[in-house]
Amino acid sequence: MKQFIVFFLLVFQYNAFAQDKYLHEKPPVFSNCEKVAIDSLQACFDKSVFDFIYTNFKVPKRVYDENYNGEVIVLFEVDTLGQFRVIYADAIYPELKQEAIRVFAEMPKVKPATYNSRKTFKQYSIPIKIPLVNQSVSTQDLAEVNKKTKLEEQAAREFDSVIADRRLFENKEYTSQLNIPFVHSEYDRFGRAMNVVGANSHTGSKPFSYAEVSQYYDFNAEKKALHKEKKSWGGRKLWNEHLVELQGKDYWFTIDPIFDLQVGKDTDADFNSTFNNTRGIVVQGGLGKSFNFYTTFLESQGRFADYVNRYAESLKGFGPDPAIVPGRGIGKRFKTDAYDYPVAEAYLSFTPSKYFNFQFGQGKTFIGDGYRSLVLSDIASPHPFFKINTKFWKIKYTNTWMWLKDVRPEVEQDKAFLTKYMANHYLSWNVSKRVNIGLFETVIWENSNNRGFDISYLNPIIFYRAVEFQNGQGSGNAILGATAKYKWNDNINLYGQFVLDEFSLSDVKAGEQSWKNKFAYQLGVKYFNAFKVDNLMIQLEYNRIRPYTYSHNTIVLNYAHANESKAHSWGGNFHETILIGRYNYKRWYANAKLIYGVKGFDFNDGTDNYSYGGDIYRDYNDRPYDTGVKVGQGITTNIFNGNLQAGYLVNPASNLKIFADFTYRDFNPEANTATTFKNSTTWISFGVRNDLFNWYFDF
Repeated sequence: MKQFIVFFLLVFQYNAFAQDKYLHEKPPVFSNCEKVAIDSLQACFDKSVFDFIYTNFKVPKRVYDENYNGEVIVLFEVDTLGQFRVIYADAIYPELKQEAIRVFAEMPKVKPATYNSRKTFKQYSIPIKIPLVNQSVSTQDLAEVNKKTKLEEQAAREFDSVIADRRLFENKEYTSQLNIPFVHSEYDRFGRAMNVVGANSHTGSKPFSYAEVSQYYDFNAEKKALHKEKKSWGGRKLWNEHLVELQGKDYWFTIDPIFDLQVGKDTDADFNSTFNNTRGIVVQGGLGKSFNFYTTFLESQGRFADYVNRYAESLKGFGPDPAIVPGRGIGKRFKTDAYDYPVAEAYLSFTPSKYFNFQFGQGKTFIGDGYRSLVLSDIASPHPFFKINTKFWKIKYTNTWMWLKDVRPEVEQDKAFLTKYMANHYLSWNVSKRVNIGLFETVIWENSNNRGFDISYLNPIIFYRAVEFQNGQGSGNAILGATAKYKWNDNINLYGQFVLDEFSLSDVKAGEQSWKNKFAYQLGVKYFNAFKVDNLMIQLEYNRIRPYTYSHNTIVLNYAHANESKAHSWGGNFHETILIGRYNYKRWYANAKLIYGVKGFDFNDGTDNYSYGGDIYRDYNDRPYDTGVKVGQGITTNIFNGNLQAGYLVNPASNLKIFADFTYRDFNPEANTATTFKNSTTWISFGVRNDLFNWYFDF
């Protein structure tokens, strides 16, 4: 009787497993067969069954050892719920029967067969060949139905090959051409490594790329030292890793949420509290070895200390928006006394060879080794830019073109902000193992008379002053500068800057202190591992800017963007001394900063409307006198700003920190006006933030 059943199944199987000839009867449907034509559904079902068996059937060891050749006969059905059930199985070895039952029990659920659109049971019998072969491609009918060209077969495997190519994340960002987010305290972590005597590094042009810094600083060693052993997915993502990390053979990217959530109190303000509520996302990655990308978008609302709010509203442009949040951009009104300010930054980085890197995007640039830059700073809001970095021998040469905005009502054009342009060259040369010299030039021109972007300034090498004379002295505002650094030893380096906006040698010789002597300079020193304390950095810096520096008689051509200076937030007509200390231990950190300065402000009281050289947005022809011009003239004001911040680094991958911050500011002018008056501020705040940019509140 048993032999008869086997014979009957073998005779019946090909008829039962053949394609249905009647369209009113529909076979069971696997998910991958749902888009197959109805007359090919049975063939697709057959193929899916055989594919699953071939992938999951495990031939028992005894069968292999005895070199068995034969079949396992299986009679099964698919019920009205789409589930497989073995009715009968026959084989010489009981292990083969058990394995067949196990495999069919793991078959995925399918759409059940139908007859006249009603669900029905469907039974089949099949032989499973031993040794195991893929029977889905051995049947002639199935081969014809599923016949593919070589290209089609390659395409069919493409998605699976991409999935298979995914591999363990290796932090390729550490050697990529992505920029390390420019934060002073973060850059000081590897400052000593970049400044050891004999290193052929160039620290003047920021932000640095990971590829630059990784030659001198071991990011992987730092990551290992800060690593917290966490086994759970949530623990790893909170303490050690990017939220999303994906890497293949020729690509990688990461995704992180961004937060800056702060609450605080200005003890001298009328409102109850200060706050900042920032949420956003940052995506970065690389394609191949030469191309990288970075983008971040932030949506924010905030109310700050009273002096910050007043400063933000003094920067406002034309239109209904009440303020420009310093360093961030236009702020719309939020509730009655706060601001809503979205910010987006992004760039593409392309490195065709070891000599060149090209970047295009929306962001900021900083030139110098100090806390401040008198050449080009990152205090203003982000703007479009195109940058070329060229590095060879002992030279790094940086060309940057920027698209800026003047947002004041007196220069608006058809209810739009006026566009102006800036182009600059910065040449950094390591003269010796200890000495670096940098040469800088920039020109600003505006888009009047549909002039647009002047192609004359696209030349990456020519001197801009010569182009200015060729195009006419009113065509642009050219500024020259120089930087220098001396490595006293591995722990101490001296640095400085000099900026020349305009100069009259004859007036200097005559001792007349002419208004034409528009220049600025900086002197500073950094002391790493100070007093033999590891990871303690102390910095002392002095800045002095003469009146009318960075201003122009064509007021659109001032050295500024969106009502903020492109150099120093105080504008001109001041001097200041800065003392900074930074210390970190494992994930703990503390930063302290003291600033004392003297600045001259304009009266603007109706009786004295002269420009005394501190407001770079004013026409320098509005000056009260030509000679006897001194730093601090006008309303001489003493300014003190002290800040202390301490915190804990939660996640090194996304630079997520929890912190407490204390700021004290004393503003003491010798005369009070509506906008310049004596006040002091004590501002305490607490929060959690991803520290990805410098935010200056020391104006």
